[in-house]
Amino acid sequence: MTKFSVPQMSCGHCKSSIEKAVASVDADAVVDVDLTSREVSVRSFSNTGMLIEAMKSAGYEAHVLS
Repeated sequence: MTKFSVPQMSCGHCKSSIEKAVASVDADAVVDVDLTSREVSVRSFSNTGMLIEAMKSAGYEAHVLS
């Protein structure tokens, strides 16, 4: 599992956009979004860089935490 910091994320629309962005890279990914901490955990076989690019394309800067 990879955890990302997504500082611009703040609402349900943001959550949905990030989930869709990750799904566009890996439809089988398991995504857990925590709006309070502004962190996204992703369980996926996709490359971390591809996940970051997908979130960036959706308008959200993401940085790997772990």
